[in-house]
Amino acid sequence: MKIILNDHIEHLGERGESVTVKAGYAHNFLLPKGLAYPDTPGNRKRFEQEQTKWEEMDLGRLGAAQKLAAELDGTKLSFQRRAGENDVLFGSVTSTDIGRALTERGFDIDRRRIMLESAIKELGTVNVVIHIHRGIDVTIPVRVVRPGEDPDAVAPEFVAEGVLETADAAAAAATEQMTSADVEVPETGPVAE
Repeated sequence: MKIILNDHIEHLGERGESVTVKAGYAHNFLLPKGLAYPDTPGNRKRFEQEQTKWEEMDLGRLGAAQKLAAELDGTKLSFQRRAGENDVLFGSVTSTDIGRALTERGFDIDRRRIMLESAIKELGTVNVVIHIHRGIDVTIPVRVVRPGEDPDAVAPEFVAEGVLETADAAAAAATEQMTSADVEVPETGPVAE
């Protein structure tokens, strides 16, 4: 069945495109939800008349998506789960869990927008992409720790990979630079934390 898309539909096309889909998909999903019209000369004219309304709606959606992306930027999530000795979880952390945690923090995000390839089944940190709008994605770190562990402590996998520079490593690097410049480095006592 040939239809005119009334909105952007992933893996199908942009608004205004004329595409061919199976009749069941069109009659049972696209047409009832107002996402498409049958491709007829009358509907083509109707689409052109509604074009300005849709463009205004798109601008509103884009503005809201950019605002949400700015608010989400810097958000970190952590979950406490029981795990075996090889750091394999007894359960898992799913997109539903992540969506629920974001809702508790005041973000209204559909769990289908959370691009998690498969459930998180090991302790550690995973970067999860949240698809907010076309072309607007936010990546947030999701950390899974054992119950009772501090989720804000330095993740050992970051230190091992050299991704995160600890305060001790930064101080050592600064000391080495100063020493290599033949500058006298004063000795310091233990640092209180």
